[in-house]
Amino acid sequence: MINVSDQHAQHAPRSLIVTLYGAYGRYVPGPLPVAELIRLLAAVGVDAPSVRSSVSRLKRRGLLVPARTAQGAAGYELSAEARQLLDDGDRRIYARAPYEDEGWVLAVFSVPESERQKRHVLRSRLAGLGFGTAAPGVWIAPARLYEETRHTLARLGLEAYVDFFRGEHLGFTPTAEAAARWWDLAAIAKEHEAFLDRHARVLRDWEGREDTPPEDAYHDYLLALDSWRHLPYTDPGLPARLLPGNWPGVRSAAVFRALHERLRDAGAVFAGVGEQ
Repeated sequence: MINVSDQHAQHAPRSLIVTLYGAYGRYVPGPLPVAELIRLLAAVGVDAPSVRSSVSRLKRRGLLVPARTAQGAAGYELSAEARQLLDDGDRRIYARAPYEDEGWVLAVFSVPESERQKRHVLRSRLAGLGFGTAAPGVWIAPARLYEETRHTLARLGLEAYVDFFRGEHLGFTPTAEAAARWWDLAAIAKEHEAFLDRHARVLRDWEGREDTPPEDAYHDYLLALDSWRHLPYTDPGLPARLLPGNWPGVRSAAVFRALHERLRDAGAVFAGVGEQ
């Protein structure tokens, strides 16, 4: 198994808390007690002060809401906004590649110079959702990303500046060449390779075991999910015909899927939520 101290250096406490709620915390009836948050984050190398400070930042961002458990203990539950974010994320994180050709969604925006800060927010959000740049002010992504993008921009109050279109690419440049211009595929490939470097050996270790102890399963699954869940936002999930040969995203998706199937439910026992 991977050493906890090694992994802690690579996983931010705030990100791990979001990952914990996405994997397990949202299935707990009522708020997740602070003491339980501290226990579950300690299992992946996060100390109590880091948990408390990270929770405070997530509360200020409106993602966590303080509440009392039925027994009166202090805890936190997800806001409605956070639940929408997790629901949208599920469709990406647990999607099964390869993706079919489905056409494109175009986001075209225009922001007055007096509100140029919103232009920066729009660009960063579209990039964070996996959009590529087709031209100045014109962003492109596979059509299946439309609903989540619409939710995100509406939540940020940016919908007045954006128009969406669906369509297909007709040339003149071959679509595979155009896609290589719209996205930095080499940089995306490196992120997949980094995931494989970190987690493929974890899968090999599990494949050599017959038992699946809940705490070990929880530890390795939470860290794998924390690494993986960012990748479907960096990588828009292009059809195979538009990707370079031997695309590492195929291998990294297979490693995550195998870890998910082997570890998720056993880890839920340690997290105290049972199978989902």
